[in-house]
Amino acid sequence: MAMVFPGQGSQAVGMLVELAALHPVIKATFQEAGAALGYDLWSLVTEGPKEQLDRTEFTQPAMLAAGIGTWRAWCAQGGARPDWVSGHSLGEYSALVAAEALLFTDALKITQFRGRAMQEAVPVGAGGIAAILGIDDHEVEAACQEAAQGKVVEPVNFNAPGQVVIAGEIGAVQRAIEAAKTRGAKRAVMLPMSVPAHSSLMLPAAARLREKLQGIAIAAPRIRYISGVDAQEHSDPDSIRERLARQPAQPVHWTGVVRALLAAGVTRCIECGPGRVLTPMNKRVEKRSDVTYISIDDPTTMTNALAG
Repeated sequence: MAMVFPGQGSQAVGMLVELAALHPVIKATFQEAGAALGYDLWSLVTEGPKEQLDRTEFTQPAMLAAGIGTWRAWCAQGGARPDWVSGHSLGEYSALVAAEALLFTDALKITQFRGRAMQEAVPVGAGGIAAILGIDDHEVEAACQEAAQGKVVEPVNFNAPGQVVIAGEIGAVQRAIEAAKTRGAKRAVMLPMSVPAHSSLMLPAAARLREKLQGIAIAAPRIRYISGVDAQEHSDPDSIRERLARQPAQPVHWTGVVRALLAAGVTRCIECGPGRVLTPMNKRVEKRSDVTYISIDDPTTMTNALAG
């Protein structure tokens, strides 16, 4: 079994409220996070405003707390310990906390810093990020090259066959959307993120994060861990630190992560946290009758996953 954790883009005002009503550890996790961060994170998540929750420096700790709160609820209910963990972008921090490679409090500080560094790397409104659906990876790359015109726009998330996210300077991203449509994209839409994550515009943020990570203790994971930076397993703390440092300015190879998990013999893949974004992507990577893909983000899905 594998447990995978969602990242930025899965946030929503009101997320996990129903599950938290049955599992107090979720609200307690947000309160613990809020105490460490210096503001009421649970109130932000349950009441908004949405505009603040969608700002990267708030989204990242909120999604970390959401992933770990759901994980703690799973564990408290006697849920099976996974053989593997991974996470989509920011979700890697949740995966590493679950695997006891990172302390939750350290991960909160790093994700808050990471969010600020990424936001400060590109002025608000100057960058954009968009999902391109229905054309091959090489067509997306060609659309970006055609649209760049001296600006930055790049494929940044290889989420599933026919599902790629691009990011860069806002004008170039908008041109790439139109270029992708002319190449046959079924859908090409802007996403609710305030930074062009995983593009080369994030290199200054990655440099700052690398320095910050030197002061954070990382242990060998107690659950096997695959990084989305290279879709490879990593167990050495220095190797993990290097992947985390590179992550903001490097593409997410999610298709590779799912294929690596399946190649390792995983037959049950559980998305741990709100949004249900990863599960349909996972199914798109490889539909197999012997593999079950499920999400946990409300009482019904928690009950079903525990029973499975």
